[in-house]
Amino acid sequence: MKLNEISDRPGAIKVRKRLGRGIGSGRGKTGGRGQKGQTSRSGVAIKGFEGGQMPLHRRLPKRGFTNIFAKEFVEVGLDRVAAAVEAGKLDAGRTIDAEALKAAGLIRRIKDGVRLLGGAAPKAKLTFDVAGASRPAIAAVEKAGGNVTVAKTAEPAEAGA
Repeated sequence: MKLNEISDRPGAIKVRKRLGRGIGSGRGKTGGRGQKGQTSRSGVAIKGFEGGQMPLHRRLPKRGFTNIFAKEFVEVGLDRVAAAVEAGKLDAGRTIDAEALKAAGLIRRIKDGVRLLGGAAPKAKLTFDVAGASRPAIAAVEKAGGNVTVAKTAEPAEAGA
């Protein structure tokens, strides 16, 4: 195989339709835009326009908000951690934290920290250092003789202080 012989499979690349290039093209005159009116012209922005009536998105009340202080944790189940320990990806003798989980391939990115969730109780005695953990997860780890340390996250300062 040579570099100059490489090509896509037949039909992999669609030929672009050239609009408004004469009657013989089949896409001439109006170019697939129908007849006169706003939508036949360029620069149309009528999404949500209802002919002058108050649009639906403005008639409905606003609701909710986005919490800018919300933390986004990566969630990891105990069963996946236990499987990684058994497969030899994680060392049961060392503290399991976000960096160790990332190195083992259990998580892709750390974000604001790792939250440990319940599941199958681990057979080995494990020590965790995570940003959060559910009650069943902590109970399962402690039942197996392990320990879970939940890191304190920085709270936003109270107003008026």
